[in-house]
Amino acid sequence: MPRRTATMLASTLMLIALLCAGVLIPVPYAEMSPGPTVNTLGEHDGEPVLQVSGHRTYPADGHLNMTTVRVTSADFRMNLVEAVYGWLAHDTKVVPHDTLYPDGKTEEQSTQENAEEFSQSQESAKVAALKELHIPVTSWVIVSTVIKDSPAEGRLHAGDVIKAVDGTLVKQPSDVAKLVTKHKPGQKVVFTVVPAKEQAAAEKAHRTATRTRDVTITTTDSDDKDAHRAVVGISAGTDHTFPFTIDIKLADVGGPSAGLMFSLGIYDKLTPGSLTGGKFIAGTGTIDDDGTVGPIGGIEMKTVGARAKGAQYFLTPADNCASAAKDTPSGLTLVKVKKIGDALDALKDIREGRTADLPKCTTKG
Repeated sequence: MPRRTATMLASTLMLIALLCAGVLIPVPYAEMSPGPTVNTLGEHDGEPVLQVSGHRTYPADGHLNMTTVRVTSADFRMNLVEAVYGWLAHDTKVVPHDTLYPDGKTEEQSTQENAEEFSQSQESAKVAALKELHIPVTSWVIVSTVIKDSPAEGRLHAGDVIKAVDGTLVKQPSDVAKLVTKHKPGQKVVFTVVPAKEQAAAEKAHRTATRTRDVTITTTDSDDKDAHRAVVGISAGTDHTFPFTIDIKLADVGGPSAGLMFSLGIYDKLTPGSLTGGKFIAGTGTIDDDGTVGPIGGIEMKTVGARAKGAQYFLTPADNCASAAKDTPSGLTLVKVKKIGDALDALKDIREGRTADLPKCTTKG
């Protein structure tokens, strides 16, 4: 066999062997790619995304699109060839598997967590929009979850309203942990609560629940690696009573990152005129009850997905600006926002043609 032929044959066989090895060798990575975008002012699966009853609404035009990221599942095991292809591709991002699924989190656990965050983001979006419109919203701190086999199991229940801990009034969810951790593990803590059933009955009758009960729970050790602290096995959240009904009909999207765009969509529905001026605007960002916009993951994938759908402007959380500006899709303007008020100001500039005044993202933030 001629040397040249032998060399080519050996090279071909080696290449085949490398490709086979690349397909068979798993690597600890996962992939992110642009996911669907949905116009909060439009319809999804044949019905309006935002539905308001009990309050006057107004026609809206243009787009206020929320954006998403598609990720590989917790059970998916990427091989070396897929990882290399993902690293080279422009519209995907390969990240360590633990970045998306820390501490061995399962697909079921991740889905449940995303659903809870999505639900909470909807509530905060409603509150932020109504506060911006100076429409009163009643809020209180509740038990959002009770951990199985914890000291609180059977003593406190999801939906219980937490009025006080050890006699100190509770005003926000973080107050609960601060008051509990003043104790040492093994000490007793007293929760003053309105039972969930009493609260539900009061809301149905349009009255304020006043009947409380004291629940004494013995704390246990958190078993944190870095610092032991007293816990009872609950997480606290916020519940609200709205003066009219706002429904967000979008059940197949997880995580908290649509909060800002939901808020803007609600604001637009409740006010005359058009927020967008007919323009295609997309964006992302968490939002809290006070209208503060927080950072999210996968910003680069979201800008790519938004531009592919036709977005001209992208409302970007300030803390994501530097990362997003490193590779901005052509034709897309990144607008920096820290509060819902910043977004409303930017939308006014856009619809009035004052785009030079927009606070644009740069690689420095």
